[in-house]
Amino acid sequence: MTIDSLIALLLASIFVKATPGPGVLATAAQSLSFGFPSALWFVGGIIVGDLLYILAVVLGLTVIAREFQELFFVIRLIGGGYLIYLGCKAFISVPTTMLTTTPSTLQREKVFLNGFLLTLGNPKVILFYAGLMPTFIDLAALDKTDIVILCLVLSMDLGCILAGYAYGADRARHLFTSSKAMRRMNQGAGIVLAGSGIAVITTS
Repeated sequence: MTIDSLIALLLASIFVKATPGPGVLATAAQSLSFGFPSALWFVGGIIVGDLLYILAVVLGLTVIAREFQELFFVIRLIGGGYLIYLGCKAFISVPTTMLTTTPSTLQREKVFLNGFLLTLGNPKVILFYAGLMPTFIDLAALDKTDIVILCLVLSMDLGCILAGYAYGADRARHLFTSSKAMRRMNQGAGIVLAGSGIAVITTS
């Protein structure tokens, strides 16, 4: 793997990942409704899901993944359904004081799992790595060091992009002080979360 090919892949990756999609929208909505710390755990789940797909493509496991399409469909239903649930919960939630609190251990696990399921259930992710990455990188020529570097670079760019969206949403969240404005913000975030869940379920 050459530096030039890695940089080209990174630039393409940044462009694609920065474009609003289910992951970006759900991350922003998570931050709007539950705060920046919660959104970071959500991002962590997304990153781990992406890493699994990267390794699957690099190790040539895409054929195996296709054999388990029914399993991935179930995962899509679970992940999308949970996003819809969170969206409905945020939509009807009663506005509270705008304080960013650290989520509990149980909350962190749930939020992390939600981000993880969102990625596993999103067919666009595997299409990106299986369709785009091989055009920049000769996967057959990668050694262990190359694989580690590839995983680090692609996960770091994803983490930075999503964390940036989460931080921006959290800053916007603190601009709303009135109960009415906070209510509308929660409703907007709820709609985005639910819409992301529907997109995950219906996209093939």
